[in-house]
Amino acid sequence: MLENENSPYYGLVRDLTSYADTEHLLRFGMNLGYNSCTYGARRIRQNEEQLGHNIPWTILFQMDDRSLDHLTQYDAAISDGEKLGIYTWMLFAPKIPSQLLGLIENHPDSAFFLFCEPEDITDDFLDSVSELKNVMLAPHYQEGQERIFDKLRALGLPYSACCPYSEDDLEMILNGDLFASVQQVRPIFAALLPRPDCPEQFRRLTYQAVERSRNEQLFQMFPWELERDNQKIDEIISDDACSAFFDPNGYLLEPDGERSGLCLFDDGLEAVLQSACPKKRSEVSAK
Repeated sequence: MLENENSPYYGLVRDLTSYADTEHLLRFGMNLGYNSCTYGARRIRQNEEQLGHNIPWTILFQMDDRSLDHLTQYDAAISDGEKLGIYTWMLFAPKIPSQLLGLIENHPDSAFFLFCEPEDITDDFLDSVSELKNVMLAPHYQEGQERIFDKLRALGLPYSACCPYSEDDLEMILNGDLFASVQQVRPIFAALLPRPDCPEQFRRLTYQAVERSRNEQLFQMFPWELERDNQKIDEIISDDACSAFFDPNGYLLEPDGERSGLCLFDDGLEAVLQSACPKKRSEVSAK
């Protein structure tokens, strides 16, 4: 890809370095690229072999007002995750992102993607975010809300855009219109997140469109289907792919979106992963 001198990814890098704060780029990039995908990946493999269960490379927390009563448990879970080798965290926190900045600040070696709504991004919130170098905001992309992304650029904050999708969005995804629209606000990543009611067949088609747009270098950003791309990264890091997505009550969600019986707040992260993520392939090989 790098041999393509006309690649839009070169344009992405030029644009990013033209506005983004250098210290922010360096810290977030090191946390994501080295701490998570290099050093952390090595620790994950070592701990999986020692502990006998899979460890996801990233963990997703769906959070709301109920979550604020459990910030101590989230803090402990992130500390435990870092010991296991997890240094990338995705916080889906509409309405409460400003109340999570202390949690993010407590873990300067991790990279945090903070997904929020445009109306959550107030001037006071941005002043606080500007002090943190290990977080990337990912506002929900909506036509007519472009000024939010302009604000982030003006402050030198690297950013992504979140694009929840359902069956109704499939045509725009397949023909590239959605990507072309999101590209206008010049994010680093366009993170596509399937809505709970989106059928499996449409998720699969969406991922094929995402892969094609990346491989053919069609846009000056990186489309990223959160569900399948996160799984793909996990497969690269270790033999078995696993994922962990917790709802606001701390319960681990099943792949179909249903709540499991495992609760982060009651059991702690290590116990949940031990129960939910056994190493299937190694067990088959041993037999």
